[in-house]
Amino acid sequence: MINRILIRIKVVQILYSYFLKEDKNMDASEKELFFSLNKAYELYHMLLLLMIELTDAQYSRIEVARTKYLATQEEKNPNPRFIHNRFVAQLKANHALSDYIKENKISWKNDSDFIRILLDKILASDIYKEYMVSEEDSYEADREFWRRIFKHIIIGNQELLDALESISLYWNDDFDIISTFVLKTIKRFDEKSDNEQTLLPMFKDEDDATFAKELFRNAILKADSNKELIDQHTRNWEIDRVAFMDIVIMLVALAEIETIPSIPVKVSLNEYIEMAKSYSTPKSGHFINGILDTIVNQLKKEGSLTKE
Repeated sequence: MINRILIRIKVVQILYSYFLKEDKNMDASEKELFFSLNKAYELYHMLLLLMIELTDAQYSRIEVARTKYLATQEEKNPNPRFIHNRFVAQLKANHALSDYIKENKISWKNDSDFIRILLDKILASDIYKEYMVSEEDSYEADREFWRRIFKHIIIGNQELLDALESISLYWNDDFDIISTFVLKTIKRFDEKSDNEQTLLPMFKDEDDATFAKELFRNAILKADSNKELIDQHTRNWEIDRVAFMDIVIMLVALAEIETIPSIPVKVSLNEYIEMAKSYSTPKSGHFINGILDTIVNQLKKEGSLTKE
């Protein structure tokens, strides 16, 4: 689930902090890297749990309204479709999700105000209104309802982003990527799987975990030599005025280009140039593209870089 795009971002972020520290400890920073990746996987489960929490909150509202002394007929006999959603019922019974929640002690119990606000937005939406009166009564319709709610209301919700930031600072840059995996998980759910529906693993395979470790360590081990290369090709620039994030991005990019033979140079260049556009200055993408392209050409001429 944690793809290489997110791994690269996490490596750059942890190395940015590492290079700024006076007391540099590679092992401790590597542990922080994998802790950060684990937190991204926790976010995946938190977002799955959010759909259950919203459903439970609406159930509680209905029960309170039903028992009011002067309850209306609508309050006494509400439309139960939302709280009886079969996809959420299956999600709630899912063994993998339940085990993760129990083992990692995650919950939304301290965010009741946020849950109330988000639930109100869902109940006021056209997606909800259409769903509640639709004649299509099926598991697929229930699942599609939550896919649309997640895509159009939950993603991009500022209250959610604020709530997540208050829970963990590690999630600031994870939400967009992890949200795509939540949507993928919703689409993968199958009624026939009952409570054994598989969730996405933390890593697609062991290669990705190895990639994270090797990229992180190689970026540190080759930092001095690669910094010299960067210095050589930024002589027309005042190096002290080059954004430090640009330098860190280039150090990680060069480590990947030089030490990960399975990844084509062009792929690596594109990934880090795009990262620079989001995580550094407006001009960083163009600047990094020019410097890295020049360094790669030099390495190829010297014969120290042979891969395509």
